[in-house]
Amino acid sequence: MTKPIRIAQVTNVADALAIRSEVFIEGQGVPANEEVDGQDPECLHWVVSDELGPAATLRVLPKSENLAKIQRVAVLDRARGTGLGTMLMQHVMGELAEMGFTRATLGAQLSALGFYERLGFEVHGPTYLDAGIEHRDMDRSL
Repeated sequence: MTKPIRIAQVTNVADALAIRSEVFIEGQGVPANEEVDGQDPECLHWVVSDELGPAATLRVLPKSENLAKIQRVAVLDRARGTGLGTMLMQHVMGELAEMGFTRATLGAQLSALGFYERLGFEVHGPTYLDAGIEHRDMDRSL
């Protein structure tokens, strides 16, 4: 497991957008207008950096006083399998709990279901397409 240099909530989303662009737009073929959907100003953003710089990101859209929707979880290819994604998720879930959120929800790509299940998320609802990629909704208590 790689040791992160920093996991930080950020207000300048340039690093987050660069990671998301590389992972989703370039890597998975998500149309840019779907990835950059206009909701970033409403969201909370985190970036984790390793010894080479920004490596992973996610955003959280507060849905209600108690419910947080985790979105746009992205880890650069060079950092996959290092544990940075797990560290980022665990860190953010802890911060969300401290902020008073009691539940977290997300839409997981089918290929990532196991990752989220290991973090305590449970699948519910049918499979659906988001940006042409199959997803399932998941949630967990914080």
